[in-house]
Amino acid sequence: MRATYMYGAGDVRVIDAPDPAIEHSTDAIVRVVRSCVCGSDLHPYHNMREVPAGRSMGHEFVGVVEELGSDVRTVRRGDFVIAPFAWSDGTCEFCLEGLQTSCRHGGVWNAGDVRGGQAEAVRVPLADGTLVAVPVEEDSPLIPSLLTLSDVYGTGYHAAVKARVTADTSVTVIGDGAVGLMTVLSAKQLGAQQIILMGRHKDRTDLGREFGATDVVSARGEEGVALVRELTRGDGSHVVIEAVGHMPAYEQAIGVVRPGGVISRVGVPQYGSAPVGFGSLFGPNVTLTGGLAPARAYIDTLLPGVMDGSVNPGKVFDREIPLDAIADGYRAMDERQALKVLVRP
Repeated sequence: MRATYMYGAGDVRVIDAPDPAIEHSTDAIVRVVRSCVCGSDLHPYHNMREVPAGRSMGHEFVGVVEELGSDVRTVRRGDFVIAPFAWSDGTCEFCLEGLQTSCRHGGVWNAGDVRGGQAEAVRVPLADGTLVAVPVEEDSPLIPSLLTLSDVYGTGYHAAVKARVTADTSVTVIGDGAVGLMTVLSAKQLGAQQIILMGRHKDRTDLGREFGATDVVSARGEEGVALVRELTRGDGSHVVIEAVGHMPAYEQAIGVVRPGGVISRVGVPQYGSAPVGFGSLFGPNVTLTGGLAPARAYIDTLLPGVMDGSVNPGKVFDREIPLDAIADGYRAMDERQALKVLVRP
């Protein structure tokens, strides 16, 4: 089969790889119908050291079940399924608490002997706990939105839920990438009346307004902080979502959060440590939360809105390419020519 491997910074290739096969009785083989490039894929694209054997890529995909291990019970051959970005058993205490990313027996794609989703097919461990069957055909117009449930929509919703967004909280979202935009959508769904989106790309912030942003601040740094505080009567936002992962975004979050407020971080951190000192968080009683989103925990909650068309998170995909052109997809996202790239085998 064809699969995407990265061999070093900027070196993305589609190669011939062995077809996946059932290795355990709890496995499933899924033929990939759509996958995508994630903003977090750009981190190794920028700084990965050379790996002669390459590293498989992709952690977001939807597809059709082709084969099943003998102990799989919750999905059948031919089912269209969503695969969250972490696989999990669904039965351990962490899974039962809705924290599938800490599953005692789970893991993530592209680690160990489990390969990634930017490929023609994937072996899915612990299929019963991982896969979610959806009653659609593989040519359904809902597929882009269903794919967002694999990661970015669940991550945005996680950010808003962990921050305790309600109708009484003002919200500032830092970052106009796919996760930031999904956070805007999620904050709107949870009732927020004021949602400030901090972003510099008009096509993206326009989509943010469509998803529910009431204000857009394009300035960064001290100027951006001042504008957000002006929009919040000088106090700052009750909730700040940091959806970038770089230190300037975190510093911006500290600058715009209201005393007693919450900073929720879901941008994969690209810095070693962040200040939690007296002046930054301790003195003003600011809560720091967020973390790696257990996307599987939110699929059942978010799926009905996708299925009935009341939300369309798939609008974050603004380019579709064949798998063989995936290097161009990485390049387009890296150069900000595309927001999020959809990949078809």
